[in-house]
Amino acid sequence: MRGKIVLAGLILSLSGVAVNAQQVKARAPSSSDLDCSGIVTSEAVPRDTFLITGEESNYKITFWQGDIVYINKGSKQGVKVDDRFSAIRAVTPDPTEMEWSKWQFSILKRLGTLWEDEGRMRVIVVQPDLSIAKIERTCSYLQRGDIVMPYAERSAPPLKAEDRFDRFAPPSGKPAAMVIAGKDFQVTFGANDTMYVNLGSAQGVKVGDYFRVFRYQGTEHETAYQTRRFAFDADGSIAFYGRNYGFGSVPLRYKWDNVPREIVGEGVVVRTAPNASTVLVTFTLREFYAGDYVELE
Repeated sequence: MRGKIVLAGLILSLSGVAVNAQQVKARAPSSSDLDCSGIVTSEAVPRDTFLITGEESNYKITFWQGDIVYINKGSKQGVKVDDRFSAIRAVTPDPTEMEWSKWQFSILKRLGTLWEDEGRMRVIVVQPDLSIAKIERTCSYLQRGDIVMPYAERSAPPLKAEDRFDRFAPPSGKPAAMVIAGKDFQVTFGANDTMYVNLGSAQGVKVGDYFRVFRYQGTEHETAYQTRRFAFDADGSIAFYGRNYGFGSVPLRYKWDNVPREIVGEGVVVRTAPNASTVLVTFTLREFYAGDYVELE
């Protein structure tokens, strides 16, 4: 029996360490966070300027920081030496074609196109109808056909102090939405990760606004296996050493809408589109997932 108690205590201790490990110190968004944030938007993106290829293309199909690449616009189109450009790429829904939460792909489709930021480059030589540029920063690799746009510097919004995080805050009464996806279709989030939510400038969201992340008990939105009503009673039939343990239930039927919600983190808006926002997670109590809810603070 003593061995079982020690083991249980060890598991609880390790569990506590895991929770505390999520509480990463908040930091202001870096230039890399801002340049590489990506956006989901329904707005049209010009596609007439693009990356043709680059040096060493006899064996290279991707290009990285420090590489030389060629852009299909030159002096005739107004390009000058030292002009800076961004490379972006439209990405289709998760190539695994597996949704992590209910409605994930259908909501993404309604929001528009997910555009990845791939990198930033500076023009070093200009020809009449072509420019040669050096890649200054890569978020991921650049490739032939990437859309090229004038680089626009993004300012970092002010950061809220960690001690203002309220894990038991009542509903704000402001617009609420969901965590739809993250960069590279990430589905689990912690501090300093980037997520996309389905509220944007058309709903009054601005750069610098904060979203609170929360979940309801027992909603079972994630595709990960969950025993039905595990949050409340789990049917009282868990077998262990020949005996059944249900670990308790209550006489009244509780569900997601009559128990407190669980607030798990918050993040600051770094970019907006008409119906979506890009949010940098600034603080978490524990990991959260695509399909969890957000509300404007």
